[in-house]
Amino acid sequence: MSNYLLKLIEQGEHQQQDFKYCISDSKKIARSLVAFANTDGGRLLIGVKDNGHIAGVRSEEEYYMVEAAARIYSKPMIAFTTRQHFIDSKTVLEVKIESSANKPHYAIDEKGKWWAYFRKDDENRLANKVMLEVWKNQKSLDGILINYSDAEKILLDYLENHEKISLSKYARIAHIPYKQAEQIIINFRVLDILKDCMDEHRIDYAINEEFDRGEWEKRR
Repeated sequence: MSNYLLKLIEQGEHQQQDFKYCISDSKKIARSLVAFANTDGGRLLIGVKDNGHIAGVRSEEEYYMVEAAARIYSKPMIAFTTRQHFIDSKTVLEVKIESSANKPHYAIDEKGKWWAYFRKDDENRLANKVMLEVWKNQKSLDGILINYSDAEKILLDYLENHEKISLSKYARIAHIPYKQAEQIIINFRVLDILKDCMDEHRIDYAINEEFDRGEWEKRR
């Protein structure tokens, strides 16, 4: 059991793993649960400091704090499983969250507002409107109807010659309202024509490598 835990800790914090020294605020833990559920799933190792040092926890108290985060301070509620690891007379609580089919999940902040988060590397980041609408559409039974007009062609033409594009730049070069550009990006993301390109400050969009424009246009 300890070898398994030590191997996890050696990985450090990453897209699917976060260390928590302790839980003093269930609302803050809800952000991590939501981010994992909205992205690729992951685990919290509670009782481990950011530097990987094992501090240990009182697992029963920590469990109830996690349960409050998942059931009270997240919506929809988030399913999780737990496992206790014992090493050097200390207890580490492992909390596992699967990627959810019921995205988007939201966490409540100190002012009572609900926010959706996603996981990028070792950070929990706020989801933008495009991401929220993509999640909602992906679980909808209704299909996506695309009007393949000049605006859509301009986007694909640009991305055939450039690595990525921002939403605001797309609206400018296509000479269309921002909201129209946003909806086209949403539709193309739902259809996996585009993918997200994330940096520290914003989300741009690029062509998905598996997209075959010629084949797709034949079916239009």
